[in-house]
Amino acid sequence: MKTMILVEPGSTENLKMTEVSVPQIKADEVLIKVKSISINPVDAKTRLGGGVYKYGGVSKQSALVLGWDISGVVTESKSGLFNVGDEVFGMVNFPGVGNAYAEYVAAPADHLALKPADISHDEAAAATLAALTALQVFTDAGVKKGDRVLIHAASGGVGHYAVQLAKHLGAYVIGTSSAANRDFVLSLGADEHIDYQNQSLADATKDIDFAFDCVGSNSVIQSLPVLKNGGKVTTIVGQISEEVNEKLKSENIQGKLLLVHSSGTDMKFLAQLIADGKLKSHVSKTFSFDQMAEAHAQIESGRTVGKIVVTL
Repeated sequence: MKTMILVEPGSTENLKMTEVSVPQIKADEVLIKVKSISINPVDAKTRLGGGVYKYGGVSKQSALVLGWDISGVVTESKSGLFNVGDEVFGMVNFPGVGNAYAEYVAAPADHLALKPADISHDEAAAATLAALTALQVFTDAGVKKGDRVLIHAASGGVGHYAVQLAKHLGAYVIGTSSAANRDFVLSLGADEHIDYQNQSLADATKDIDFAFDCVGSNSVIQSLPVLKNGGKVTTIVGQISEEVNEKLKSENIQGKLLLVHSSGTDMKFLAQLIADGKLKSHVSKTFSFDQMAEAHAQIESGRTVGKIVVTL
């Protein structure tokens, strides 16, 4: 089968197409013929030697196969959860080695869910790591009906799911993006939009119960003046420094970094929302498998609206 391997950390030139044997599945795993792969910023960060590459089991592999987000068809099963022919999707073995840049992937069955019948494999693959991240962040923070939720980078991969999920939970949602993506953010259900390039956050909103940093940089610090006393902020981009933590404590604000993890239970919850029309993927661009370098360049641009997907 065709597999895209990372010879060593570095540029996209280190991504090489090669032929390897189809993987053998273990107990409680299924073999999936991959139809679509979702690409995330962590893919590019890991390729460069950061991201989850820093975790021991990943960096010890001499020829690493990147990727975690897949949608495809079960061709072999050693699990009672899925049968041959089932269409499934999920985020496989994160954080760890997902081996998803391949024509066939061996995956723990409890990391997957049945793909809703009325969406494409591209849409399903998109709604994995990014959607799981938003769901797990909101679950951890206890976001509830009536909360005022601020979402940084609301037009991005995680952000566009976060807006939809926050609205599903009954929150009042304020999303930030460039002015060019204002209509898109509002179309997702956001109640307000803030143009981060031309508006001061502190002047544009206040009384926020929960701020979600999907972009990094200074977003956690920028959120402090608009958070309520006792409010919360979660970032998914880098550790919060000791200096920032001290400032959070002094202002009675809870702050943390959250790392997403594979969960079939959460995938099933997302699958039901998708089937009910309450959660939709926006796939802005697709690439072929041999265009993986171009897909990485796009995700590294930081200008992707919604998601990008590689099709096989």
